[in-house]
Amino acid sequence: FAVTHTYSGYPLVREARARVLAGALGAIRKVVVEYPQGWLAGEAVGKQAEWRVDPARSGLGGCIGDIGVHAFQLAEFITGLEVTELLADLGAVVPGRQLDDDCTVLLRFGNGARGVLLASQIEVGELNGLRIRLYGETGGLMWQQEQPNTLTLHTLDGRTEIIHAGGSQLGPDAASRTRTPTGHPEGYLEAFANLYRDFAVVLRGGEAPLLPGIATGLRGMAFIATAVEASRAQAGWVKLSV
Repeated sequence: FAVTHTYSGYPLVREARARVLAGALGAIRKVVVEYPQGWLAGEAVGKQAEWRVDPARSGLGGCIGDIGVHAFQLAEFITGLEVTELLADLGAVVPGRQLDDDCTVLLRFGNGARGVLLASQIEVGELNGLRIRLYGETGGLMWQQEQPNTLTLHTLDGRTEIIHAGGSQLGPDAASRTRTPTGHPEGYLEAFANLYRDFAVVLRGGEAPLLPGIATGLRGMAFIATAVEASRAQAGWVKLSV
């Protein structure tokens, strides 16, 4: 069993995770993950839009279940930390809409780090702007899906390093996920391919420890349900558990 959390298949997302877990930023203090879209700011027209705003087909979550869960998984995947508590404010902004289309969720992680998750499908002009920023004791990091082949690292002494997909400075996992020389576009479809390759490895009896599996899927569903229910009840901070 695997979940196609596509963004965890990008080479520089893998590189970001490896560097964070190796201590490149020191202990993580702050996580900011954003997933803005604007395509549902008006009437939901067409098959792709219609099912997403229909609770009979989409379930109890709208934006939170469609894209918010990807932001959640990306934050946990890169940091290696688990969210333990959240405070959710979900809204159906477009008149007549039954499911949320705009989400703000404050996060607390197991190591004490704080975070914020912003997911929205009503931000006019936004396309698929998934972005994550991490801040630790000694450095910061930024990656964004619309420019996936660069990873930005900041250090406490004021230096900034730009890491490119395909470059010689990549670790073994990220390097093995890259198919083209530096500067050649590589992205969404190749990220899927990386997950499919990992899945094939498992089917053949091997191991792919970073493939999103059943535990990741359950955490994602728990995140959606907890955020929706906490927001409806205006419950404030609540525990996140599976």
